[in-house]
Amino acid sequence: MSAGAPDVHAPADATAPPDVAARPLSALWRYAQGHRRHVWAAATCSVLNKLFDLAPPALIGMAVDTVVEKQHSLLARFGVVDLYHQLLVLAGLTVLVWGLESLFEYLFGVLWRTLAQQLQHELRLDAYAHVQGLEMAFFEQRSTGELMSVLNDDVNQLERFLDGGANQILQIATTVVVVSGVFFALSPGIAVLAMLPVPIILWGSLRFQARIGPRYRTVRARAAAVNGQLANNLGGIETIKSFTTEAAEVARIDALSAEYRAANADAIRLSSAFIPLIRMAIVVGFTATLVYGGKLAGEGEMAVGSYSVLVFLTQRLLWPLTRLGETLDQYQRAMASTARILGLLHTPNRITGGGARLPAELSGEVVFEGVGFAYPDRAPILQDFHLTLPAGQTTAIVGPTGSGKSTLVRLLLRLHDAQSGRITVDGHDIATCDLQSLRQAVGLVSQSVFLFSGSVRDNIAYGRPDASDAAVEAAAQAAEATPFIEALPQGYQTAVGERGVTLSGGQRQRLSIARAVLKDPPVLVLDEATSAVDNETEVAIQRSLARIVQGRTTLVIAHRLSTIRHADQIVVMEAGQITERGTHGDLLALGGTYARLWAVQSGELDPQPAAARPSETHP
Repeated sequence: MSAGAPDVHAPADATAPPDVAARPLSALWRYAQGHRRHVWAAATCSVLNKLFDLAPPALIGMAVDTVVEKQHSLLARFGVVDLYHQLLVLAGLTVLVWGLESLFEYLFGVLWRTLAQQLQHELRLDAYAHVQGLEMAFFEQRSTGELMSVLNDDVNQLERFLDGGANQILQIATTVVVVSGVFFALSPGIAVLAMLPVPIILWGSLRFQARIGPRYRTVRARAAAVNGQLANNLGGIETIKSFTTEAAEVARIDALSAEYRAANADAIRLSSAFIPLIRMAIVVGFTATLVYGGKLAGEGEMAVGSYSVLVFLTQRLLWPLTRLGETLDQYQRAMASTARILGLLHTPNRITGGGARLPAELSGEVVFEGVGFAYPDRAPILQDFHLTLPAGQTTAIVGPTGSGKSTLVRLLLRLHDAQSGRITVDGHDIATCDLQSLRQAVGLVSQSVFLFSGSVRDNIAYGRPDASDAAVEAAAQAAEATPFIEALPQGYQTAVGERGVTLSGGQRQRLSIARAVLKDPPVLVLDEATSAVDNETEVAIQRSLARIVQGRTTLVIAHRLSTIRHADQIVVMEAGQITERGTHGDLLALGGTYARLWAVQSGELDPQPAAARPSETHP
């Protein structure tokens, strides 16, 4: 990950542990190692709350014992003989128990919810910071909606489980351990009968967990597919409207949503069957305690108070298990989400910065030395490519689409890494340079301008948020953006809308240039910077660019040759190789590809061969 990015718990270049998908809870425990004391404190409060919650049945049994046995009751053995005093002691114990139960309920609620919010925040931040550091190939293989589903929906799913599900699991476990211990202490025979349903319930729960887990992973995958298509459609809403394909896109979402609904229905059918089946197992244990315990109490083999305790505790033991299915259901959803979050967090970053920072002062010479590069599963686009961009000069690159022009920009910024050769800036191999210092040294003005939702000023100062108003205005002046900015309703504070939707293409381009001017990089890259504007706007932009590139190493990629005729060096690329090189005059004199393109664009040559033209007919 680039220098300056927020730290993450897992290193950006770490390989994912093999058990992230198979054992997400273990992976989450490793991730949350800084919060383990918090987890233990919350777990302790959950257990103590349940212990005090289980105390009232014991108090009820003591009350029954006191009324029935009077001077021979349990409390009498501790020296409290008078019945009234015994009842007062029971009242005091009741208040104390309820108070402590309420206290620990408050504490576990605060602790678990605070932990849930903190982990939610850290996971989302760490995952997003890690994603920002991944190479562009990662984003080319995944949809925005899929990533949004992980960063938002999956993180929230885990937060919901930590908010309540973890406490429920601990309290159920505490109930089973404590109540079964009390049962065996008071009456082993009744304990065996009462505990008979427990193995069935636990076996059923484990079987349920094993079967529901894959279903919820499918649900999360279907949800990601829906999110991905929705994000794609909202981004392309103008195209959808212009081609009147609204109905087709609704049908597409309908199909994806139906798959999501079907996957959820499959999970719901299984999860809904769990609780009714568990209830039938529970009733066996409850009725066994009721009948057999009552028989023992009636025959005098068990104290009435003990019988009362066992009846109440049977309910406390077995009925909470009806929520086990719901809790495991929530747990499986959370673990499916956890596997996706931590899987993303452990995605290895194949482009990492070196330890060397580029000097603050650079002349800006850029050299491509024997560079070779191919996109995944495609033929090489560059092979043994050599090019020097002299410091302080303007180099223009022209050529047909797919010749490798824009690839050079991506390699220079290390959005992709060359597979062979090297690229240097002032002799420094960029592969060994700190990514932040490299990218700060290069300013990019692209044909596809991206403006962030915010004000005009925010977008100009995006790379330098601490820039003064005077510096921002000077950058806008250099980009010839001042007239239209001052004409806006709130000037520099005018909101541009998402992606700059309220501005024209030329206005967005001028803000992009102003942003690069304010950054003041030693190397400036103009990638088809005027391809999407009208002729008048292009002339204005060219005027501003002519001033900006003075004394700065500039790489210009252009289709309009009129914009580069004054470049110090023009390079013609075809099929990833340089076929011509020289000034505008040199290349015209050469009479090759550049001269032909110039003749076409200047109107001196018809781009359509005579044989391909429509035949002319005369009346």
